[in-house]
Amino acid sequence: MASEAHGAEEGGLVFHPMDQFIIKPLFGGDTIHWYTPTNATLWMALAVVAVVAMMVFGTRRRAVIPSRSQSIGELAYGFIYKMVEDVAGKDAVKFFPYIMTLFMFIVFANFLGLIPMSFTTTSHFAVTVVLALLVFLTVTIVGFVKNGAGFLGLFWVSSAPLALRPILAVIELISYFVRPVSHSIRLAGNVMAGHAVIKVFAGFAAIAVVSPVSVVAITAMYGLEVLVAFIQAYVFTILTCVYLKDALHPSH
Repeated sequence: MASEAHGAEEGGLVFHPMDQFIIKPLFGGDTIHWYTPTNATLWMALAVVAVVAMMVFGTRRRAVIPSRSQSIGELAYGFIYKMVEDVAGKDAVKFFPYIMTLFMFIVFANFLGLIPMSFTTTSHFAVTVVLALLVFLTVTIVGFVKNGAGFLGLFWVSSAPLALRPILAVIELISYFVRPVSHSIRLAGNVMAGHAVIKVFAGFAAIAVVSPVSVVAITAMYGLEVLVAFIQAYVFTILTCVYLKDALHPSH
């Protein structure tokens, strides 16, 4: 078995699809502190720069006949604004800047992660958990500030039979605190899985017999990942709007 494994390594058949998610210091070394610049911080910074470049510099002229960047910026603005208004209500529009920023960061981080040799920051739970916890804390604070103790009505199902209400209240409470977990795992899990599958197919591309099939599979998966990059940003954002609606209207 040892000789077979050694032979597989010499033949280049052993590959590690999860290596692409390893966080590494930008300037060498093995030790990572909280202040160490890493590949993750670099690509998060590039996502922020890309958002600013498109939404600030790309739309600064505000031309009657918009440029491509202005058209994309206006389309994204209108798309998210309509989502917030339709899902969370008109009184949630005040939170539009936060939700818009959240969507743009995630979608750009996802798309930048599709560039060969790049690093996908949204594949790490450390990133998605922070985003989900910020949403969770924001929604909870807004709920109590706006409704006071009435926010607890979110967990009391008044339409259910009286005997079942305490049980349903416990279930609702548990599901509420599970929100940041599912919110973060959904995004990171889908992004990580897609990139890992592409890496697996890329590893088989070195084998002459299956190389054509592998190339076709990589192309198909890459196209699917482009779609997933947008869909996961959309799902994360629309769930944020749903949670915000619960905070603003806990009795609905």
